[in-house]
Amino acid sequence: MRVYILTMSDKGYIGNREDKSGEVLKDIVRSRRWEIAGYEILPDEKEMISQKLCEICDMEKADLILTTGGTGVSPRDVTPDATLEVIEKRLTGFETAMMIEGLKKTPMAAISRAVVGTRKKTMIINLPGSPKAVLENLNAVIEAIPHAVEKLQGDQSDCAQV
Repeated sequence: MRVYILTMSDKGYIGNREDKSGEVLKDIVRSRRWEIAGYEILPDEKEMISQKLCEICDMEKADLILTTGGTGVSPRDVTPDATLEVIEKRLTGFETAMMIEGLKKTPMAAISRAVVGTRKKTMIINLPGSPKAVLENLNAVIEAIPHAVEKLQGDQSDCAQV
């Protein structure tokens, strides 16, 4: 699976903050033996994020996009808003699984507005900005990702065997 990692961080974009969450994502992708198709740090700019998501999906640069950062309620947190503008199908089951797992750890997880969805043949998953929350949220759904991507890309086999 080809995975594109996008970190949303104004400070990271200008080089004033180390991207620890992006590094966590790279480690997870490598541990699954998935390919890192690309990695970028973007500022918290809705239009720029939407354009990058469209570019990756429309040019089939990746099967999966993992974003980190910008999922809260501060004025600059626009990643979910940008994602909602570009997805064609929303995967609320993934969102729910991540929320449930987060709430087991902290009531602050309720602040997350992370969105999961698809555009064309690419799945997009928004993750929080902290390394710990990235790990917890992604682990809540990671086993379902390959199957979801296979189906998205046209796999016709039965999902459930009796």
